Amino acid sequence: MTSKPSASRNRLVLGVYTAAIFVSALLLFSVQPLFTKMVLPRLGGSPAVWSVAMVFFQSLLLGGYAYAHFLMQIRNRAIPVAIHLVLLVIALTTLPLSIAGGWGEPPNSGYAFWLLGLFAVSIGLPFFALAANNPLLQAWFVRTGHPSGPDPYFLYASSNIGSFLALLSYPVLLEPMFTLRTQNLIWTSFYGLLIVLIASCGVLLLGSPAGAAALNMPTEGTDAPAPSWIVRARWIFLAAVPSGLLIAVTAHISTDVAAAPLLWVLPLSLYLLTWVLVFQSRPLLPHKWMLLAQPLAIAGVIILLAVGGEQNLLLTLGGHQLCFFVIAMACHGELARTRPPAKYLTGFYVALSFGGMVGGLFAGLIAPFTFSWVAEYPILLALAALCRPPGGDARLPRWSGWYWPFLAVLAVALIGPSYSPGKIMNWLDDYRVWMIGAVGVLSALLALGLNASRWKIFATVAVALVLLRAYPSDDGRVETVRSFFGVHKIVVTPSGQYHVLMHGTTIHGAEKFKNDDGTPVTGRPEPITYYHKDGGIGQAITAIRERKGAPLRVAVIGLGSGTLTCASQPGEDWKFFEIDQSMVDTAKDPKYFTYIQNCEPNLKPVIGDARLTFAREPDGIYDLIIVDAYSSDAIPIHLATEEAMKIYKDKLAPQGAVVMHVSNRHLELASVIVGIADANDMKSWVYSEDSGRDNEYIFSTSVVVSAREEADVGKLASSDVWAETEADENQRVWTDDYSNVLGAVYRRLRDGEQ
Repeated sequence: MTSKPSASRNRLVLGVYTAAIFVSALLLFSVQPLFTKMVLPRLGGSPAVWSVAMVFFQSLLLGGYAYAHFLMQIRNRAIPVAIHLVLLVIALTTLPLSIAGGWGEPPNSGYAFWLLGLFAVSIGLPFFALAANNPLLQAWFVRTGHPSGPDPYFLYASSNIGSFLALLSYPVLLEPMFTLRTQNLIWTSFYGLLIVLIASCGVLLLGSPAGAAALNMPTEGTDAPAPSWIVRARWIFLAAVPSGLLIAVTAHISTDVAAAPLLWVLPLSLYLLTWVLVFQSRPLLPHKWMLLAQPLAIAGVIILLAVGGEQNLLLTLGGHQLCFFVIAMACHGELARTRPPAKYLTGFYVALSFGGMVGGLFAGLIAPFTFSWVAEYPILLALAALCRPPGGDARLPRWSGWYWPFLAVLAVALIGPSYSPGKIMNWLDDYRVWMIGAVGVLSALLALGLNASRWKIFATVAVALVLLRAYPSDDGRVETVRSFFGVHKIVVTPSGQYHVLMHGTTIHGAEKFKNDDGTPVTGRPEPITYYHKDGGIGQAITAIRERKGAPLRVAVIGLGSGTLTCASQPGEDWKFFEIDQSMVDTAKDPKYFTYIQNCEPNLKPVIGDARLTFAREPDGIYDLIIVDAYSSDAIPIHLATEEAMKIYKDKLAPQGAVVMHVSNRHLELASVIVGIADANDMKSWVYSEDSGRDNEYIFSTSVVVSAREEADVGKLASSDVWAETEADENQRVWTDDYSNVLGAVYRRLRDGEQ
């Protein structure tokens, strides 16, 4: 008979295994924002980089869990320990983390698959080894004979606490305090520590009595039948929906703020926190509470999407993430409630990771290629209703039988008018938020008041989400164009007077097609939005032109609707740099915009990320460089670093100037530009003024002009509305190795929009 391990040995086993799982999770989830930030400059800082990265990480997580599952089928305890330690040591030889050679510049298309290859070659092996640790160490823990062995899922909570702390500390501590290189070295050091901890776990396992795994194992656990395929399919579905929602929510909020780890890690941290909470032996938030709150959360997202428009930062971040947290808690709580005995632990984790990969593939790869708009968010939101457990007896059964006909009539009554514009449609459009919100609330009342089946809740949510598409929040006719770099909307105002280009809720450009009296605009289009002649960018162009007294040679980074092509004058040489071919196609299409057709009909923009393409331009040739990649609130940070400004400075002709458009609702960027200019021995002048002409699509702008000498900016240096600004000595300069988005968000919240 096998003797039970002593209490002191049990404490040692628990401490070492908990530490190993904690450190492993810390590394697993800190490498995601760390390495993705290293990759961002290759693809213009697009939020889609994070979506694809999540698909990669979730897929490799499945590979790691499957590897652990098959490794634990080996009866000899020493072989799995030896194999895994060898894998970890081999992975250590590939560190520190770096982008693999030959992957410096992306192709002209197929960015998502190129990114997957880059991730696989660069960090595939160390991440794979880390991914296997959680289920593998839990399976080893069961076999040590520890009294907690029959239900080792509490270690999963420990794992996710490590993951949660890693993600939360990244934007708050690591990103503001350390450069990427330092972060990389810290990560590598902890990887070495992890190997020591896992080796210790292996020694403790091998030192346990041969029959230790059978100790304290309840009979019903060992004799329990294997989970059926229906149960496994349910696990996969319950894991897939919140996994897909994670990517959809992240894309939704990062599109209008910044493609930065700060915004990636917030939803992912909440996602991991749900795993921590649901696998507690006595959950802090009981599952039944979350099931009650879930329909309210779904209705909350419907209302947030219906409101749309220019929501404030706290509402955008807080509202969507709070609702996401509740929905994920309900889904993951169902997984925890239906988890199998420890005997089937590794297979359970394989199902979870497979579901995570499926959800990630749908939201990160399939949906962007399938839909011209962000359809994955509402689709996954509707599917979340099906994650509820089968309902019990419906309240008021006599009335519940009539619900399907009622819903059909309601759907026809609300959706039908959208196909035939008239007074009814105009009325519904005026009260669209109330109509959509009421249907969303109805779905919640079904669940909470009538205890209706999940299919009725799902169908009601689906109707509300169809109404979102039938009654768009934009005032006018809308067409959408989707690419790897986001979804662009072309909005034609109700009278057809303006065509507006939008990304998320941010206007990229607009063109006036009709005069106020309804007659067509003729002749050369007038630049409007941020580019009007009286705005900051217009004033800068005029000042540099007057200072030179001759035709300008200009480089423009960012095409938008092509507005700046009409800021040129005869004899001038303007060259445009744009990363998104779909943006070029939209700007060139005269049914959308005519700036290029009228002002630069032979325009051939340079396609690719400007940090790569513009760097290949000859030095010393441009009188003016306009960096207009900041008109969207999702900023490409790598174009606002000390190294980026050095490239711009090198390309300037003597007496040339750099104009940076930094208008942004959520981040204060003017001080960032002043800082990177000062680091390159350049002076800066800041312009920030409200035009008071928003109804004419002529907007207030924030602009920074930087040059070597005061004389280079001409009359701007003596202008009352341009303030020469010194760099803040207390503010660290952004570099390719360091940026602090949290600081920029804080400054905007502190100072407000100027």
